[in-house]
Amino acid sequence: MTLDGARSAASSLTSEVVVLGGGAAGLSLAHRLSRTAPSLTLTLVEAPDGPLRPPERTWCHWTTDDDTDAQADGVRTESDRAGGDQGEGDRTGGRTGDGDLREAVAASWSRLRVHGADGRALTVDPAPLRYRMIRSPDFERLVHARLARSPGTRIVRATAEAVRETADGAAVRCRTREGQTLLLHARHVFDSRPADALPPARTHLLQHFRGWFVRTAGDRFDPAVADLMDFRVPQPRHGLAFGYVLPLAPDRALVEYTEFSRAPLSTEAYEAALDHYCRRVLGLGPLTVEASEQGVIPMTDGRFPRRHGRSVFRIGTAGGATRPATGYTFAAVQRQSRAVADALRAGRASVPPPHGRRALAMDAVLLRALDTGRVDGPAFFTDLFRRVPAERLLRFLDGRTSLWEEFGVGLRTPVGPMLRTALEVPFLRRRPPSAPPTGDHRR
Repeated sequence: MTLDGARSAASSLTSEVVVLGGGAAGLSLAHRLSRTAPSLTLTLVEAPDGPLRPPERTWCHWTTDDDTDAQADGVRTESDRAGGDQGEGDRTGGRTGDGDLREAVAASWSRLRVHGADGRALTVDPAPLRYRMIRSPDFERLVHARLARSPGTRIVRATAEAVRETADGAAVRCRTREGQTLLLHARHVFDSRPADALPPARTHLLQHFRGWFVRTAGDRFDPAVADLMDFRVPQPRHGLAFGYVLPLAPDRALVEYTEFSRAPLSTEAYEAALDHYCRRVLGLGPLTVEASEQGVIPMTDGRFPRRHGRSVFRIGTAGGATRPATGYTFAAVQRQSRAVADALRAGRASVPPPHGRRALAMDAVLLRALDTGRVDGPAFFTDLFRRVPAERLLRFLDGRTSLWEEFGVGLRTPVGPMLRTALEVPFLRRRPPSAPPTGDHRR
C-alpha cells in the first residue's frame, strides 16, 4: 500500500527492512525483496514530488533473450547517471537476469556500432547478448504494481532527514510533504541516497551528458542498430567525447552527447554540441526535440563504504555499484539487489561488492591512463571493439571474463602506456575530490 504521511494516523512505523530512495537501486532492492523474501516486512521511502524526486531517466543494459532470474548469477551510457539513487540514471551494462523486468523494456538492439574518430564505422553482433533500454517511469510503474500485491510492503512518500543506530536496529526520521514528522524503525536500513561526499581517490573523472529524444521529418535511423560510441564529434582538450544514438523508430531516437572529463559543461554547451552532432555529423535534417535528459556519473577509483554501522548499509552508486571506468550501473544494481535479498532470506544482512577486485584494479589503471593523456581515448575504445570479439568485450566490461581472457584483452590495448600506469597507480596518494558528489548513472 502507499502511505501518504499526512493522511496516516501513525507517527511511527516498524518493519524489518527500510529502503531509502525511489531510484533504480531503491526500487530494485524493494522489488527483489518482495519476491525473494516475501515474509519480510518492508518500507520503501520515496521522496515526494519536488526537487528531491529523481527525474525521468533512461537505463540500458545487455542481457540474453532467454535470461531469467534463475539463470542469472548475480551483477548505461547510465545510462548510468539523482533523488533517491540520484540518477541511478545510466547506460548500464552487464547481464541483469532481467527475465522478470521485460514488461518495462522500451526497446532493444541486437547489433551495436562504434564510429572511430577517422569516420570508419564498425558494426558488431554480440549474440547471444542484446542491448536493452528501460525508461524509469515504466520501471517504477512495474515495481509499484508488484509491491502493491505484497502484503508486507508499504511505500512512504517522505523525505528521509536522519538515520541513526538503535539498540535493536536503526531509526529513520522522515518529513512528509505537509511537514509532519514520521519515525521509521527497522532491523536493517538500506540507503540509496547520494553520499555527502565522494571518497578520496587517485583519479577523479566525471562522465557527463545531455540527451535529446528527437523526431525527424523523415526516416533517418536504423532501429536494429544502436550507436554505442561515435567519436566523430570534436574532442575536448582533456578527456574524450562521443555521441550515442538509440533508435526507437525510423524517425525517432535518443541522441546523446557524452564527455569523460574533470568537470561538466553548461546546458548551453551541451545543447550546442548536440545540435552540431545531430545536424553536422548525423545529418538528421529538420527535427523536433520532444524531451531531454542530463546527468553526471562519477568515474573514480575511490572506495565506497557499503556499511554505516551495524544496521545501516549503502546501495547503488553510493554503495559502489557504478563501474569506475565506464559508468555502467543498472546491471550491477540488479546483482547487488539479488545478493542482498538472498542474504536476508538466509538470515544475514550484507551488501557484497558489486565489482570484483581485478575489475576495479583494471579500472583504476584505465582511469589514470585516460586522465594523464597517456592513451588516446577514442582510439583506445575503438580498437577494443575492432580487435576483441563483441560478446567477450561486453563480458569484460561487466567483469565476467576469466583471468586468461582479461590477459588477452590487455594485449590489445597500448601495452607500454598501460603497463607504466599499472606500475604507478599503487604508489599514488588518494585525495578528496574537488567536484561535488553525484550518483546520476544513466547506464
